[in-house]
Amino acid sequence: MSLDNISPSKGSNRLAGKRLGRGQSSGKGGTSSRGHKGAKSRSGYSKKIGFEGGQMPLQRRIPKYGFKNINRVEYQPINLDKIQNLAENKMFKKELNIDQMVKLNLIRKNDLVKILGRGKLTVPIKITAHKFSTSAKSAIESAGGEAITL
Repeated sequence: MSLDNISPSKGSNRLAGKRLGRGQSSGKGGTSSRGHKGAKSRSGYSKKIGFEGGQMPLQRRIPKYGFKNINRVEYQPINLDKIQNLAENKMFKKELNIDQMVKLNLIRKNDLVKILGRGKLTVPIKITAHKFSTSAKSAIESAGGEAITL
């Protein structure tokens, strides 16, 4: 085998086609099948996402509405009935803090927690959270527990 008798493997050069921009006699010289002038005829052209040929893009045509507060602080709510249920099932002892809530899959690691007052609490529990509703705080304290705000 030598360089003069090797050929590409069967089916490998199916899409080769004519080479562009190799002189007028090649049949693909001059503008190299890109047409005359305009962005597509130039090197380095790439169409922007959403470009519609100069027509106003859909993303800019549709109306924008609403308001998104960038300073919003989002809390993960946990109700007293869920805490009561966990206490009855002995999932934790007299204290419930953020680390235990993560272990019990009530919240994710960096979530902020707000305890809400739905349901009744019968066991005295020391609960640590970022926020409490007034009804939840009074229910915890009336059950003999303690509500600690972080």
